[in-house]
Amino acid sequence: MKRRTIVIATKNKGKLREFRSILADAYDEILSLEDFDDIPDIEETGLSFRENAYIKAKTTSDFLRMDSIGDDSGLVVDALGGAPGIYSARYAGEGASDNDNNEKLLSELKGKKNRDARFVCCISLVLVNGTQEFFEGECCGQIIQEKRGESGFGYDPVFYVPKYGKTMAELGPDIKNRISHRAIASEKLLSYFSNFN
Repeated sequence: MKRRTIVIATKNKGKLREFRSILADAYDEILSLEDFDDIPDIEETGLSFRENAYIKAKTTSDFLRMDSIGDDSGLVVDALGGAPGIYSARYAGEGASDNDNNEKLLSELKGKKNRDARFVCCISLVLVNGTQEFFEGECCGQIIQEKRGESGFGYDPVFYVPKYGKTMAELGPDIKNRISHRAIASEKLLSYFSNFN
């Protein structure tokens, strides 16, 4: 049974596109912050993916009086002590482009042998009936030395998935939306919903 409408607490078009693909069978309508003119900017003041995801979902749900999903996700690189982590979207500074962030990451990893990394996603679900749940997912790989591929967004061009021998940006949306950190967390979300059907 489909639920009617949910708001994804994001203005990131790439993230929204992935959520719409992953959640298409669960909702009739999947909106984003771009669909509302008067919603205030949401400051990500949390110190973890979980805290930031909750801030986004709770703020959006309270303001709009609608069910909401907040997602906080990012890249965790072992050799950089977990950076860029929760600062992934602004690693090269406020307003940084995906390319800026990728260039900074590759620069920081120059000469480092350990290039292990993982994408981490935490989804916070806040429903108007008071329900609050969290769903987490990870996808492990390595950071290669140059960008490859045209698909995806963010760090996808430098995130190599050994099982497929390609970067996330080379895999294309069909495979990515099955194996990504967001897909894994979303599967847990869909499993949670299926308990009520």
